Amino acid sequence: MPALRSRHLALALMASCLTVAVYARDPEGGQLSGGRPKFGPPPGAALFTDHCAMCHNDHASAIGGRVPPSQTALAALPPERIFDTLVNGKMQQQAEGLSRVERREIAEFVARRQITDASGTDIKVMHHNCPVNPAFRMTGAAWNGWSAAGDNARFQRDAGLSAAQVPHLRLKWAFGLPQGASSFSQPTIAGGRVFVAGDNGTLYALDARSGCAYWSFAADSAVRSAPIVRPIAGHGANRYAVFFASGAGSVYAVDAGNGHKLWQVKPGPAVSGITGSPAYAAGRLYIPYVGTETLAGADPKYPCCSSRGAVASLDANTGARIWLVDTIQQPLASRGKNEIGTPLQGPAGASVWNSPTVDLKRGLIYVGTGNGYTEPAAATSDSVVALDIATGAIRWHHQEIPQDAFVLGCPDTSPAGRHCPTRLGPDWDFGGGSVILHHGPDGHDVLLAAGKAGIAIALDPDHAGQLVWRHKLWSDHAPTADGLVVFGGAADATRVYYPLQRAGGGLTALDIATGREDWTAALDADGRGQVSPASAIPGVVFTGGWDGVLRAVGGDGKVLWRYDTRRDFTTVNGVKAHGGSIGSSGVTVADGVVYLASGYIGMQQGSPGNVVLAFSVR
Repeated sequence: MPALRSRHLALALMASCLTVAVYARDPEGGQLSGGRPKFGPPPGAALFTDHCAMCHNDHASAIGGRVPPSQTALAALPPERIFDTLVNGKMQQQAEGLSRVERREIAEFVARRQITDASGTDIKVMHHNCPVNPAFRMTGAAWNGWSAAGDNARFQRDAGLSAAQVPHLRLKWAFGLPQGASSFSQPTIAGGRVFVAGDNGTLYALDARSGCAYWSFAADSAVRSAPIVRPIAGHGANRYAVFFASGAGSVYAVDAGNGHKLWQVKPGPAVSGITGSPAYAAGRLYIPYVGTETLAGADPKYPCCSSRGAVASLDANTGARIWLVDTIQQPLASRGKNEIGTPLQGPAGASVWNSPTVDLKRGLIYVGTGNGYTEPAAATSDSVVALDIATGAIRWHHQEIPQDAFVLGCPDTSPAGRHCPTRLGPDWDFGGGSVILHHGPDGHDVLLAAGKAGIAIALDPDHAGQLVWRHKLWSDHAPTADGLVVFGGAADATRVYYPLQRAGGGLTALDIATGREDWTAALDADGRGQVSPASAIPGVVFTGGWDGVLRAVGGDGKVLWRYDTRRDFTTVNGVKAHGGSIGSSGVTVADGVVYLASGYIGMQQGSPGNVVLAFSVR
């Protein structure tokens, strides 16, 4: 890939990453869009032409192995998300050369509407809200957080739904997320309620049976993680809280019954964000953090890089930080200067994109890490890392892909001494899929993981992560930087299932004891395949793809049921809603009902959407 001029590169990256923008309220509380004339070309048109259009046309070239979204794809995003990513989010470093007004004008031009007030996401603007709000009780079936259980296996043992019933699933209700365009918060079911958020920055509590809304809570930015409902003490009569994290790095506890805020903290590193779901165990929360400089390091004027993945332990009752540990143990050090004299530092990277897995038996926390931003990449990048539950200290790690240094926008190769890695990528990190702690029938546990490299592994937690088996999920062409397994798999008693992001899709079932492939289901998906995390119930695996189709695959690898979510829906709350690609939010199942949030843009020009769906046979 030819090198790009630094200013054009920085601005191209700024625009190309609008799809991972963070929705937020104007931090200055000002009126962002008032007072401008209503005639003539939009103020942002020239800015977009000068700084963005070179990459966002119908024939855009790949940057760092990925094709920037077209202007049409960007237009599906709310302007609030675009504006916030330029002011407060991942792209604020690249937007330093633009004024606040210019950033606002670009956002409004791209989204084709002016920024609106955050009150537009409140349940007060909806129809058919729940007429009464009974006291919240933690009873009944649940899928609470990223996984139905703390092992992160994404397996619902008592689903209230059999494999024989799955072909008869029908749409039960649909709920529209106002001002939403990318649905990446996974629905949590607890106490007869559904807790779900989205890129509109608002958390909702819905009735699991009807979909009517009890309350809403506005966070400071988009919520990509799955909420988790657990006990809380020290707040009067409030016995249960919904814990969740925003993309901007804030962690919240709100009353599960009424949505009142109990506490809000921002305990992570200064240059970081949160995309993975919090985990909970024994009164503590475990929060995963990602570094943000994979979008900045290609700019030769930027002093790359210092941000790292991290995990924080918080007191769930108060939000007080107990420990915060980087996934890279070496201290930051100078790497000299690049070709234009910008000072460089490192090592950086090893982000944690996934929900931590808690092992109370061994006193450990397991996370998968991402690639390095600097070279040489740290030994704990692209690794499964075990942290001490009491102190956060790294007990052991297993690195699967060494020397993986990647920043978006760099050429495949670069001369030594320049700002980009001498060898780019391959960007094969352990992505959004959590490490699975599988409890074997013989009492012997194994850790299961797979990432963008398309290599599934099993590790022995009793012997410092010793490799048990390794299985390559591809045979012909190695995965690109987009990856083969993106948001992870699911496991039942004997098999682990991994969705495949490749032409035609696919779902592979591996024998947990040996790593042997039992079968791979051909799903006849579109050219990009399966991206969402797998979810399983006895005899059935649910998987969703870029094509927006939710599929249920039986224990023999045959498709039992499919539902195309790419259409308009009549919603219970009267909000106009449409489904799209199925991405970071997977299926959740409880009490015979299948829940899904549809519409995911991501970095591969997915189809936008803003709908939460419930399916049942009743």
